[in-house]
Amino acid sequence: MSNPTPHSVLPDAIHDELRSGILAQVDAPGTAFTESAIALRFGVSRPTAKMAIERLVTEGLLRRESHSAARIPELSRDDIIDLFESRAIVEGAALAKLAVGGTIPGEALAAHRSLQAGASSDEPYAALDIAFHRSLVTGQSSPRLARMHSLLMGEIELCIGQVQANHLRTARDVAGEHQGILDAVTAGDSAAAERLTREHIAETRDRLLDHIDGIRS
Repeated sequence: MSNPTPHSVLPDAIHDELRSGILAQVDAPGTAFTESAIALRFGVSRPTAKMAIERLVTEGLLRRESHSAARIPELSRDDIIDLFESRAIVEGAALAKLAVGGTIPGEALAAHRSLQAGASSDEPYAALDIAFHRSLVTGQSSPRLARMHSLLMGEIELCIGQVQANHLRTARDVAGEHQGILDAVTAGDSAAAERLTREHIAETRDRLLDHIDGIRS
């Protein structure tokens, strides 16, 4: 964002830019976000900066401990295993319910088509991947499953950002697995929709864990 003037940048715009930087690993895990630093960076007041930061905290992309600056969480191996296990339970159940009706939410289909369109290039895909999964879960009939999923999404986004930044999966592979899930939903096959969703999540988890293990060895 070039040469912003004081008070000219809305909290939503600051939030979106910070979120993009976190997903792209421009801002690495452990990075602190203070109100003064964000206010200076965007040329806004501290209350405006605080609003953007607190939204990211609420979403789970930042974590704030008592009397400390908000930081990007550093997820351990055990954190990732637990997160993806919880994600598989919630998303698997959500996709099984969605398949009962056999209808794909429009936002999920739009994200999938955009992901397919960019699959042949090296364009970032994390935001579309996230939008696809979020839309599928919010599009099924249980608001409780959607609420549970929303509690996980911040940390899920952090993981997907790491997968993208380290080139652990290609957009083509992700789009192909998404298509299989959609085919099961439109066929009304709940068991297949749940199984393919769980397999898709497990593949991403395993790629990320292998990467972490490789760094530490």
